[in-house]
Amino acid sequence: MTTWQGWHRFATTDPPAPPRPGAPPRSTEERLAYHSAFVTIRTPALHTLANQVRTLMVLGRHQQTTARPSLIVTGPAAAGKTTALLSVGRTCHLAHTRKNTAPPRSAHAAVPVAYVLVPPGATAKTLVTEFARYLGIPVTTRMTQAQITDAVCHTYTQAGIQLVMIDEIHRLNPRTTTGAQTADLLKDLTERLPATFVYAGINVTDTPLFTGTRGAQLAGRATLINCGPLPARHGTRQPFRDVITDIENALDLQQHRSGTLPAHAPYLHQRTAGRIGSLTRLIRQAAITAISDGTERITKTALDTIRLDHLAETHHRPHRTR
Repeated sequence: MTTWQGWHRFATTDPPAPPRPGAPPRSTEERLAYHSAFVTIRTPALHTLANQVRTLMVLGRHQQTTARPSLIVTGPAAAGKTTALLSVGRTCHLAHTRKNTAPPRSAHAAVPVAYVLVPPGATAKTLVTEFARYLGIPVTTRMTQAQITDAVCHTYTQAGIQLVMIDEIHRLNPRTTTGAQTADLLKDLTERLPATFVYAGINVTDTPLFTGTRGAQLAGRATLINCGPLPARHGTRQPFRDVITDIENALDLQQHRSGTLPAHAPYLHQRTAGRIGSLTRLIRQAAITAISDGTERITKTALDTIRLDHLAETHHRPHRTR
C-alpha cells in the first residue's frame, strides 16, 4: 500500500463482510479466508481518529500561510494504530472519489490520500524518496534531496493529495544528525503541501521525536490520539467487553454460542493486556482452529491452547490452581 496503485486497490476493494442472516452458508475455504482478513472493529480510538481527521481537514482546507494542523496516533505495539489509520484513510479516499470523479477520457482517478512508511534508518533523502515512490515520481541517484522534494511537492499538489499518513514514525530520532534533517524535511513538507498530516508510531511521546526544539515544531501543531490498551472498565461502561461482543458478532462459525466470549472478558483482558491487535489475533486464530478441527465454536479451553504474540505472552501471567 506504499504505492498509489496498491493503495487504490486496497481502498476500492470491498472489505470482508460478516455473514448475513438468511444467506446461504459459505464454504470452509471462504470462511477460513474471511477470518484471515476479518472485519475492522470500531474501537473508541478509531472513532476518535475518524472524527479528528474529518475536522482537521475542514479546518485546514483554506489555510494558506502556515502548516495545517496535524495528528499524532501513538500507543504500544499491537494496539491497532495501523488498522485505525488505514481504515480512516480508506474512508477519506472513498468519500473524496465519490464527490470527485475522474474527468471524461481521463486515465487518472482522484488521488486524495498518500500512505508512506518510514524506512529503517531513514534519512531525509530516503524518506522523501518514499514519498516520490508512492506516486511513481522518477528519481535518479544524481538528484539531490532538494530536487526530489520539489518534485514531490509539485506532483502531490497537482494530484490533489489531501491526507498524508506517515506510519512507523518512531523510527526517526531528531537527536542524530540524519534524524534532525528528516524532522526538518517533515516540517518543510507540512508547510509546502496543502494536506493534513497524520503520524503514527509506537509510544512516540516517549521518544525524542516530539521533544526539543525540532520536536516542539511538530508537536505544537499536532493533536494527540492515544491508541492505548482498552480498559476493562471506564466509569459505568465496559469498552473491552463491547469490543469482544462486536468481534463475536462478526464470527462465521456454525456452532458458536452468542455471549460465550463476552462472558470471558476478564480472562481475555488478562491474556491480551487490553491490546486490540492481540485480542483480534487470538480470536481469529481460535476461529480458524475451530473451523479446521470441526468444532465450529470457541471456548475458553480452546483459547487456552492458542499461543499469542510474544508481547502479549510476556504480559500474561496465568493464575495457577492447586
